[in-house]
Amino acid sequence: MPRVTIIGAGSGFTRPLCTDILLIPELESGTFALVDIDAERLELAHQLVEKVIELIGKNWSVEASTDRCKVLADSDYVINTIEVSGLQTVRADNDIPLKYGVKQCIGDTIGPGGLFKGLRTIPVWVEILQDIERLCPKALVMNYTNPMSMMTLAGLKSSNLQIVGLCHSVQGTSKLLAEYLDVPYEDLKWRCGGINHMSWFTELSYQGEDMYPRLRERCKDPEIYERDPVRFETMLHFGYFVTESSGHFSEYVPYFRKRDDLIEKYCRDGYRGGTSFYANNWPIWRRQRDEHSRRYLSGKEQIPLQRSHEYASVIIEAAEANKPAVIYGSVLNNGLIENLPSDGVVEVACMIDRNGVNPCRFGALPPQLAALNRSNMAVYELGVKAALEHDRQAALHALLLDPLTAAVCSPAEIKQMFDELFEAEKEYLPGF
Repeated sequence: MPRVTIIGAGSGFTRPLCTDILLIPELESGTFALVDIDAERLELAHQLVEKVIELIGKNWSVEASTDRCKVLADSDYVINTIEVSGLQTVRADNDIPLKYGVKQCIGDTIGPGGLFKGLRTIPVWVEILQDIERLCPKALVMNYTNPMSMMTLAGLKSSNLQIVGLCHSVQGTSKLLAEYLDVPYEDLKWRCGGINHMSWFTELSYQGEDMYPRLRERCKDPEIYERDPVRFETMLHFGYFVTESSGHFSEYVPYFRKRDDLIEKYCRDGYRGGTSFYANNWPIWRRQRDEHSRRYLSGKEQIPLQRSHEYASVIIEAAEANKPAVIYGSVLNNGLIENLPSDGVVEVACMIDRNGVNPCRFGALPPQLAALNRSNMAVYELGVKAALEHDRQAALHALLLDPLTAAVCSPAEIKQMFDELFEAEKEYLPGF
């Protein structure tokens, strides 16, 4: 009877993750412990999970508390989905850099927005991990909160817990590649490695044939190219397809967002690269998710009861039902990718079994891809140092090294932007 604690349970992850776990055939019973500091959203999540249990017909129980220490004890799995001061700072994260010409699309994992989200979130994350070490030290911790690489690195540096960072970009992109190639997904073979949101499909084959020549040919079709302009351009020039969407990925490199003519040429609306897309829509999406939940509870909308492609339930199923599986997770490199920093976090295939998460050695990335990864890892290393040590100078150095910010601004302008961001968000940056 596993005990699964979800911290930040008011988020949109809770219903699908709990549904996934309830659909594991071997798990007839267990306990969900839901935690959120927003009592209203916590109650909404509590009712929704109870409803899903009833519909699926399992014997699971649900506990809920605004105090994580009341429910963490004896947890086997802890899933982190927190957001720290997101609604209060989303405009500053976007609008202050915008004044300096840094035009972010999402801005929650890299760039000024991603850095400051890390500075706000990591101290809270460390406190959560300290409570886990005290109350359930054998728990397997899964992090879904961005900035993924910084959160995972900070967790590994500040605790002895088993932590894995989970995303859906590898599984989502592999399915998309099967679409672009017009081949059955089940028969597409691939190998992937790098860092979160910048992992690379270094091998892509179907029935023994290399699919990259076909993909380069297929992207000449405007209908296909227009679905992913930035990723196709990156593939055409660097040789390989990357895991994160065109809009988000355009922030990770210095090539596509530094001038208006380049944004117009390569970026599109919405997730394909719309400037300020996340900042303009995040508060709306948050409200819509809560409205969705209420519609599910009232019966006005049917609750989806299919397993998603999120990895959390795969990990729990592998461990609890003795069904070994492979997922892609963010873990300490420690030589897994030999031409990336060994003390950084990488995203690689991991074998999951009763012993937990067992990362698989990748080898070396093509050097041009490793160089792009290292440019981001330098930002993450300094951002984590800043957050853990309350080191303002390290935070500034992280922003000075950010690929997009550095492509747009001079060091003096970056310092000015940094000071302005710090002033605007200082109440959410305790300890600095």
